[in-house]
Amino acid sequence: MNKEIANWYTDWFDTDFYHILYRERNRREAELFMQNLTTYLNLPEKASVLDVGCGRGRHAVMLRDMGYRVKGIDICENNINYARKFESDALSFHIHDMRAPYPGSYDAIVNLFTSFGFFDDDTDHLRTLEMMKRGLNANGLGVIDFMNVTQVKDRLIPESKTEMEGITFHIKRYEEDGYIYKDIRFEHENTPYFFTERVKALSLADFEDLFERAGIYLLDIFGDYKLNKYHPTSSDRLVMIFK
Repeated sequence: MNKEIANWYTDWFDTDFYHILYRERNRREAELFMQNLTTYLNLPEKASVLDVGCGRGRHAVMLRDMGYRVKGIDICENNINYARKFESDALSFHIHDMRAPYPGSYDAIVNLFTSFGFFDDDTDHLRTLEMMKRGLNANGLGVIDFMNVTQVKDRLIPESKTEMEGITFHIKRYEEDGYIYKDIRFEHENTPYFFTERVKALSLADFEDLFERAGIYLLDIFGDYKLNKYHPTSSDRLVMIFK
């Protein structure tokens, strides 16, 4: 199988097919997470928030609607062009690689829905963390919402298929060389497509090591969007708060 997929995230995330496949994401769950998270962070009125890896802006729009001043950054041009229809005085979107420094000083910087772990080299993951750390103001807090890799490995469904908008997606999942893979095949208008998602299987211990190297202090850990305690074998998510 061809593993030359170094920039798979730009190829796949920037397609309409990605958003068709994942359109059933629970909006209410995302809203609840944003409410719980911002309450926990105790953000000041009109706080400045940077959404790193914002996609089409789902969370950024919610944060703007909650009264915050938000910037969303993403490497995928099509996603940013789509998100810009939601722009306002308090919300803007920009094409940017999360590994590179980004200007500004923020009350909160968030990286949500497993928008981390995409790269071949941990140096790039470290650069992303350093970018987030540099962007926080004196009282600012960072948030990474990642998959709970222990649970993902235990519950990995090898093969499945799902139909969305008349497209049948055939999905194969597996772990290899320290990454979680998802191979996605489908046809559209008589044309076959194949994409691969690949996310590094980062455990809490892996993040703790990266945080130490980046000079980041881990403040708190949660296991779901209700901000319940993190349990390595059973939690749905790994939500980390840092400064």
